[in-house]
Amino acid sequence: MGRSEGKMNHDLDLESMSVDQLWSLHEMIVSELARKIRAEKERLEQQLRELGFSEADTSKMPARPRRPYPKVHPKYRNPERPTETWAGRGKQPRWLKAQLRSGKKLDDFKIESAWH
Repeated sequence: MGRSEGKMNHDLDLESMSVDQLWSLHEMIVSELARKIRAEKERLEQQLRELGFSEADTSKMPARPRRPYPKVHPKYRNPERPTETWAGRGKQPRWLKAQLRSGKKLDDFKIESAWH
């Protein structure tokens, strides 16, 4: 491992290595990454201290509040279980996916309401 940082050993033939050799290499990589991450964290903490922040200051920083999102009314309803609805955003619910796979169309589940 005496090579300079930033250079890869292109002679490393991973496919010819045994599981034990690969595991040993994995442990060396994990160990080196952990060491470098600790060093980088310490360097960044030192920069914060130099800027006048203590660790207590950074841990108590207020999180920016989430912006309010308008209520989204449901657009689709499960006829077999009317309490199950979907607004048409995000992933389709399982009940709807199952109905679509059985040949039904999305419009078969559309809710006709005053706000549309």
